[in-house]
Amino acid sequence: FFCAAFNFGPNVWTFRHRDVLNLAFGWCAVQALGNFDPTKGGHLVLWDLKLVIEFPPGALILIPSATIAHSNVPVAAGEERVSFTQFSAGGIFRYIDNGLQTVEELEQRDPEKYERLSARMVSRWEEGLNLLSTIDELLEAE
Repeated sequence: FFCAAFNFGPNVWTFRHRDVLNLAFGWCAVQALGNFDPTKGGHLVLWDLKLVIEFPPGALILIPSATIAHSNVPVAAGEERVSFTQFSAGGIFRYIDNGLQTVEELEQRDPEKYERLSARMVSRWEEGLNLLSTIDELLEAE
């Protein structure tokens, strides 16, 4: 992961969201920390999957946070929940693809390459999807 963030409490929770600035096909590691009763609060909600997961202190999950809507539930008064997240911002990958320059710099310095990369953006999600294993591939790996 290129980036990491601590979200200090005492009661860290989020509204339903997608991390749209993260790499669209990248993974995000989310770790719950603190002192709280995970049966009563701090649950992780994966909206698109219709899942509510007990997420105790110390638990870590990998999710594609740019594409799956997620949130978490507040913990009770007097309890503490913080989180540690690791992720890769999509802008870093664009910067690398652009030859270590911003999109604006690339457009000014190399209009032809800018046009090629702009046309590629339409199918970029397919490239990312192809990086993931299918269920059949995972079963074959046994």
